[in-house]
Amino acid sequence: MKILANDGISQSGIDALIKSGFDIITVNVAQEQLVDYINDNNIVGLLVRSATTARKELIDNCPGLKLIGRGGVGMDNIDVDYAKSKGLHVINTPASSSSSVAELVFAHLYGGVRFLYQSNRSMPLEGETNFKGLKKSYAKGIELRGKTLGIIGFGRIGQEVAKIGLGIGMNVIVYDKFIKKASVTVSLFSGASLDVEFNIQDFESVLAQSDFVSLHVPAQKDYIIGAEALSKMKKGSAIINASRGGVIDEVALVDALESDHLAFAALDTFENEPKPEIKLLMHDKISLTPHIGAATLEAQDRIGEELAAQVNSLLK
Repeated sequence: MKILANDGISQSGIDALIKSGFDIITVNVAQEQLVDYINDNNIVGLLVRSATTARKELIDNCPGLKLIGRGGVGMDNIDVDYAKSKGLHVINTPASSSSSVAELVFAHLYGGVRFLYQSNRSMPLEGETNFKGLKKSYAKGIELRGKTLGIIGFGRIGQEVAKIGLGIGMNVIVYDKFIKKASVTVSLFSGASLDVEFNIQDFESVLAQSDFVSLHVPAQKDYIIGAEALSKMKKGSAIINASRGGVIDEVALVDALESDHLAFAALDTFENEPKPEIKLLMHDKISLTPHIGAATLEAQDRIGEELAAQVNSLLK
């Protein structure tokens, strides 16, 4: 049986699929050629990440397809319910990338409070001629320890973010509309661990109390964070979106930054991927990454292995 990993898969995932007797293909087929390629090559399983879409048209025109898999958490690029209604297996890997995304959140946080995103732009241009001036500009950083981190969405990734925040001495507060209580276990390298209980607070309270807000919610029809929500955040606070594009009103975000209501923002995902708005890309108060939350070697190995295990279980 042939499996097409159209957006790539780790070598560990390839090895696991081959060991189970599958023929794994890793060529990248253009979206408009995908239906023909799947049919001409008798593909039974399509594995994607965020680049390839699997919509109704593809599902209807690929009768031999038995499985669609998403290497990652969000499945907004797949018509999941429709695929299932047609008898296809639809799988993803919700646990594999949580730690990687959480660490990127803190990369952005540390970069924000110490102006690294600005300094790394300025030093190549002015480091030789204006070293003292840059030093003065970036000499008013703050520490994360002792600050309040608000987490919107307390699933696997939100919980991993909480663990890191607790570990560095932050006050972590949480909002999630689906749960009332939650607990996380903070594990140390030595093997020791600490269980921490959370009472879920209301949305407005988390916004109002937090020095930093980190979003971990699925794609939505409407904004989670619009102008009204931004206005309720503390003056001088910051927001990080490493979840999905479209959960923040980017126009309202720019307004909040330009009015100095927010100190900075960090974006790993965007409304218009793969062509983010130029105002975001050029803004000197936004720390930017190109949707790389899950893009660590460790996470990709876990994703590949988890996909291979599910494919083997469902198709063999």
